[in-house]
Amino acid sequence: MTDLLAPFGEYLFLRRALVGSSVLAASMAPLGTLLILRRMSLVGDAMAHAVLPGAVAGFLLAGLSIWAMALGGFIAAISVALLATLVAQRTREQEDSSFAAIYLISLAIGVMGVAASGGRVDLAHLLFGSVLAVDDQGLLLAATVATSTWLALAWLYRPLVLATLQADFFDGTATATIVRVAFTVLVVMNLVAGFQILGTLMAVGLLILPAAAARQWATRLEPLILLAVLIGVASALIGLTMSIQTDLPSGPAIVLCAGSAYLISILAGRNRIRIRRS
Repeated sequence: MTDLLAPFGEYLFLRRALVGSSVLAASMAPLGTLLILRRMSLVGDAMAHAVLPGAVAGFLLAGLSIWAMALGGFIAAISVALLATLVAQRTREQEDSSFAAIYLISLAIGVMGVAASGGRVDLAHLLFGSVLAVDDQGLLLAATVATSTWLALAWLYRPLVLATLQADFFDGTATATIVRVAFTVLVVMNLVAGFQILGTLMAVGLLILPAAAARQWATRLEPLILLAVLIGVASALIGLTMSIQTDLPSGPAIVLCAGSAYLISILAGRNRIRIRRS
């Protein structure tokens, strides 16, 4: 065990990768738990992809600036969320299908922006991230988002729980819109921080998979959130270790560990899906 963890003490870039991915996992897990309980997992996936065109625009305007790309990604994802909600309210379109349609459009715009940059933007880096290349600015962004998320959750915990577990009752209250918008902003902030580390395709893995795995073991909200955080942080540690030992891509290795936890939980968890014999 000591030999497996030795590289983290020897190399600074590995410690940065571990800290960045662990902070991200601890911040995303509570939000992922609420998304799953509200049956909005695919909405989180849609907003993750919507970050891409904004990040590309930020790069084209300000160069390789993490904060400019993060701001662009945030504006793009929020715009997609607002537009999808507006389409669902003004038409017969369901909200999930409007999210899917608009995020596909925004994803295509992002890829076209990459093509228009003449090779200045690395599409693979934007889609899959580079955990091992996290610098001080990336860590600062992740830490800022994580701190803001936990403070906001502490402040909005009761209305968020009501909005999640008693949606029919809560939707008729005066604070429903404020809480819904605040929750969307928190999800987008974390996805923006996540794309810097795991990329727009992989970041949603830490948002959803640890929470989905924890859902198979816990029935009360507080233990569920805590377990999701532990699974996310453990996935970051084990995934990075596996990446070092096998020379696999670090981001996908982390998400693969979280996915393995989910599959194991489905088969062995207290609330596991029971497979009936035909």
